[in-house]
Amino acid sequence: MLSSEVQPAHTVARNFIVNSKRRGAAPIGRKARGLTLIEIMVVVVILGILAAIVAPNVIGQLDRAAVAKAKQDIRAYETALNLYRLDNFKYPTTDQGLQALVTQPNDPTVRNWRPGGYISGLRKDPWGNDYVYVHPGQRGGEYDLYSLGADGQEGGEGPNADIGNWNIDQ
Repeated sequence: MLSSEVQPAHTVARNFIVNSKRRGAAPIGRKARGLTLIEIMVVVVILGILAAIVAPNVIGQLDRAAVAKAKQDIRAYETALNLYRLDNFKYPTTDQGLQALVTQPNDPTVRNWRPGGYISGLRKDPWGNDYVYVHPGQRGGEYDLYSLGADGQEGGEGPNADIGNWNIDQ
């Protein structure tokens, strides 16, 4: 065929496709497969930046949620302790502890203990530790009821601070 002859468009396209297949080029009409290393690195960097921004906020929310749960548990125990006192004219002793709200104490025997108890069972604080009950209270109230916080030790600050009936509204 002479170069001066005009070829139909479909012939030109077919010849281009055939010639490009011979040269090892990607066929026309097929999408490129995979991502380049640069594209992958950009995605990883963006995800890292997002994680650095979001993670502290999420962790802070989890700490606040745990503190709120501990305060709610303490309020529920306070309600049960007040019902116990109404029935028995005194709070459980330190030795009887919060268990006196679930099962009837024997030492000393409680005469007006409510059948079925005052709560269905004892809960752990949000960090998996037992709540501490002391009667008479050492912080100005009739009793102390508290969680030792995230670290499980007396004192502390932030999520490690003790959460008790004396500071529940702070």
